[in-house]
Amino acid sequence: KLAKAGVITGKCKQQDKGKMVAAFAMGTRELYDFMDDNPTVIIRDGTLVNDPYVISKNENQVSINTTVEVDVTGQCASESIGSKQISGTGGQSDTAIGAQLSRNGRSIIALYSTAMVKNPATGEKEEVSKIVCQLKPGAAVSLSRNDLDYLVTEYGTVNLKGTSIRERVERIISVAHPKFRESLRDEAAELGILPRK
Repeated sequence: KLAKAGVITGKCKQQDKGKMVAAFAMGTRELYDFMDDNPTVIIRDGTLVNDPYVISKNENQVSINTTVEVDVTGQCASESIGSKQISGTGGQSDTAIGAQLSRNGRSIIALYSTAMVKNPATGEKEEVSKIVCQLKPGAAVSLSRNDLDYLVTEYGTVNLKGTSIRERVERIISVAHPKFRESLRDEAAELGILPRK
């Protein structure tokens, strides 16, 4: 729909100018009809599409992904909840690194600050923070804290590039849901990540 509306044109790309490039496509009949014999759509092998070096050839490349859980230092668990695998690895780290290698590129993780999760003890759903002091045991780190430039929640955006651990922790907590911020600060102090009050 964005391409049909003229929003996605590819005119600013340095590589495959005017083209939309993907490793796969899945969707509606409308999508498949749009792609069929469309000279602006290119499907290529994922090893090429997700190659950070290839991605970096486009200036101002922006990688936008989401995550299941992020810790206060910026580690993102995007494919598992603890040790329970819920998704494949995808191209999150590839696109983030490719964007960072790109001239004026940036890596963004956008997520809701909370999720409704069933409490195993009560069976009731309760709101939990998706920003945590430590990832759940066994969680797969899909994106290292070194590859996260911006974190976005409904409470704002923080730039993490070039920050110290303490700065990162304070900034990330600032975009957590307000009702969890104090407990995150307390837990971070208990773990020695932030100074005690």
